[in-house]
Amino acid sequence: MGRFARWRLMARAHPAVSDVLLAGALFVLSLLPVDPPGGPPRAPLTIGAVLIALVGCAALTLRRRHPLPVLAVVTTAVVLALLTDQARGPFVISVAIAAYTVATLTDRRTAGIAGAVSALLVGLAAVATLGVAWLDPAVVVLLLWFGVAVAVGDAVRSRRAYVAVLEERARRAEQTRDEEARRRVAEERLRIARELHDVVAHHIALISVQAGVAGHLLRGQPEAAEEALAHVRSASSTVLDELATLLGVLRRADEPGAETEPAPSLNRLDALVEGFAAGQPVHWTLAGQPRPLPSAVDVAAYRIIQESLTNAHKHAPGARVAVRLRYDAEGITIEVRDDGTAPVDGTPGAGLGLVGMRERAETVGGSFTAGPRQGGGFTVRAVLPAPEEVAE
Repeated sequence: MGRFARWRLMARAHPAVSDVLLAGALFVLSLLPVDPPGGPPRAPLTIGAVLIALVGCAALTLRRRHPLPVLAVVTTAVVLALLTDQARGPFVISVAIAAYTVATLTDRRTAGIAGAVSALLVGLAAVATLGVAWLDPAVVVLLLWFGVAVAVGDAVRSRRAYVAVLEERARRAEQTRDEEARRRVAEERLRIARELHDVVAHHIALISVQAGVAGHLLRGQPEAAEEALAHVRSASSTVLDELATLLGVLRRADEPGAETEPAPSLNRLDALVEGFAAGQPVHWTLAGQPRPLPSAVDVAAYRIIQESLTNAHKHAPGARVAVRLRYDAEGITIEVRDDGTAPVDGTPGAGLGLVGMRERAETVGGSFTAGPRQGGGFTVRAVLPAPEEVAE
């Protein structure tokens, strides 16, 4: 980093100190006995010249806080110094510095008007003092200082505004990314919770059913009890496998091409119903022509039936359950009924089963209803869209 760059960083970090140093340096230079090139020698230093330079340079220390009043004070001091022949050294530059500050801190119109008024007053004082015309090189150069100062100040202000807009956009973009990341995390947590609930609750319920059957048949029908225990072992193995699959998906979440969700299918509906039928009468019917479904719809349909059977076992043990799956041109309709006694509030327990089923149906654009049946029992119904022309 160069020396000039370091000075700029220090000036930005301590603007008040830099303004005091600038005013002090200009005040000292204004008192030096420097004669202008080709001009008459300056008059000896007087108290009036010192006071005028002191007022004008001291005002520059407040230029950032009060740019327009400072420009007025400095312009008045310079005009007075010119008219009394007390303008010494680079003191006239103080007006250009004040005009530059006005251009950086105000709008373009205000800066242009203020700079033009100051230039006109200083130009009139120079013409009157030197006894020359407006087109005299000394007057023209003096006026050019004002034009350059205002133009540079306006450019600096525009650049600062542009940088501020870019920084604001970057801040908003970062905020948007953070919000999107939090949303994705929340969705992923919900998905994981739903999968764990569906996998664990279903298979634990199945194990409970088969264990009850085994306990009931253990003495009278040991062979049937052994078969029920085999179902228990199979269900235990299945739940462990599915949990391992889910955990594996979580570990591979950042790998390209990795699966994002375990994918059970309606192709396994026979095994699902058979697992419950050993301890509870379950009958299922199929209407329409089965066809391949989009994976999201397939998973949602399987999980809704799975959770409905689990709820039927929990809240209506031993009751008859009927599962009906119907394919049509618009999608599939799922209906699960039981003949048990529905709770008084119309919801099977206070768990997350119904909430999860509703979320699954709505996620794929479907609808979901659940409630007690007239005459007893409970019905779960879901309609999932899967038009034939987009089915995969």
